[in-house]
Amino acid sequence: MAGTTRGLIVGAVAGVVSGLFGVGGGVIVVPGLVLWMGLDQRRAAATSLATIAASAGAALVLFGRASSVDWGAAAYLLIGSAVGATLGARYLDRIPGNWLAWGFAALMLIAAGRLVIA
Repeated sequence: MAGTTRGLIVGAVAGVVSGLFGVGGGVIVVPGLVLWMGLDQRRAAATSLATIAASAGAALVLFGRASSVDWGAAAYLLIGSAVGATLGARYLDRIPGNWLAWGFAALMLIAAGRLVIA
């Protein structure tokens, strides 16, 4: 039962953050699954990807109705992200879990720094 409640909370927070900022799967779900629900880094990454379609689709309906989507840019991003996700998933098992955790943390710090500086 605790896992269900925690999963719903992590999902809800990720959904709100995704709708507000366009992020959520990696920024909220992965740390939530690792730190709060006890999943290892690899399982958390894969589980996070399984939730992206639902959260993105739900927000896309509203953003699409409001004409807020640049469909040309979205098409190129879709192709690039599909290729990139395939490559990332293929190599995920070859990278030690602690490297994944450190790499994820470094990426979040770099992104945060760029947002503050920009």
